Amino acid sequence: MVLSKGFEVEIYTGTPNGNIVGLSDKITAELPGFVKEPDSRNVEYVTDPFYSYDQLLCSLLRPRIQLRKYLQQLGDYTLIPGSTLSLGGSDRFFRSDPTNPYHDYIEQTYGTKVVTASIHINVGISDPDTLIRACRLIRLEAPLYLALSAASPFIDGNATGFHSTRWRVFPQTPQNVPLFKSHADHIQWVEQQLLNGTMQNVRHLWTSVRPNGDRRPYDLNRLELRICDLVTDPIALLSIAALLEARLLQLIADPQIDPLLSSDLTHDQLLAITTSNEIAAATSSLDAKLIHWQDGKEIIARDWINEIYEQVYGVAKSHGFACFLSPLQKILREGNEAQQWLQLHSLGVSSRSVITQAVSAIHEREIELENKICSSTAV
Repeated sequence: MVLSKGFEVEIYTGTPNGNIVGLSDKITAELPGFVKEPDSRNVEYVTDPFYSYDQLLCSLLRPRIQLRKYLQQLGDYTLIPGSTLSLGGSDRFFRSDPTNPYHDYIEQTYGTKVVTASIHINVGISDPDTLIRACRLIRLEAPLYLALSAASPFIDGNATGFHSTRWRVFPQTPQNVPLFKSHADHIQWVEQQLLNGTMQNVRHLWTSVRPNGDRRPYDLNRLELRICDLVTDPIALLSIAALLEARLLQLIADPQIDPLLSSDLTHDQLLAITTSNEIAAATSSLDAKLIHWQDGKEIIARDWINEIYEQVYGVAKSHGFACFLSPLQKILREGNEAQQWLQLHSLGVSSRSVITQAVSAIHEREIELENKICSSTAV
């Protein structure tokens, strides 16, 4: 048994020199499969769920190839890496749909804190209580996925002191979200939040991970990991997804991994360390000092990821996707995107030069993968 997987990809559009330009109204009007975010400077596409990583790779690439071709028709426009407004523009909101009342609420309540680009990884789990158990485990380990994906060290041209500025500033709401004990517990809690007005609608649950489905909170069929910054290299992204899938398969085979069953800590202590671990991972990513949920001991994010990698490699191998998990070691060895950018910045390379180099690099990487893997089926 393997699990179905899909991605929600938010990405900025702009010019080759790194300036972000709002084009989502034009893109969504002309290209099927792309949807607006509240601010027009980024646009989202969603891959279909697949069991196969080969299919997932092409489903990530094809829309970007199609989008690039369309952007070239509009002018000298391209795709911009990173998960924050790296080189400027955080002082104002550019509405993509001025008539949308939910967008009114978002702009007035959060401002440009939500004008970020990210990856949401969705993994199919049909049994709702197994899904809730999975959400408990992955919420406590979500900082590890942030550490692997961090890609937002700049805002308005300045290094912020965080590897994931996006997750440090992004409003998590409601403020106090428990580790749900069951599907029924989740339903009751969501209904109460809607009644209290702490959630505007069922989508307004902005945490690192949440259960998702076609009729939330009642009909649920997938885990949605929301903490990751935008990972522009599809191979790196698939390795992160493979770690997630292998960990979930391990949990399904051994439900005792559930933190509510195997941790030495109380529910409130688990929530507290999750919050502190997310802050630490947003600050220092792979070098962050975290608190392990199992025993409360300190552990470096990179070491914790390596521990899980060693545990689940056999799971991935037995299910035939270990080759997609192994590129994770390159991230651990060479650093995530934020760390690589900050290394250049520390050598005197300007933030603009860092971003413009990354703009070129992701385009070249897409061409390489398209030619090697997806050329016969690319749009």
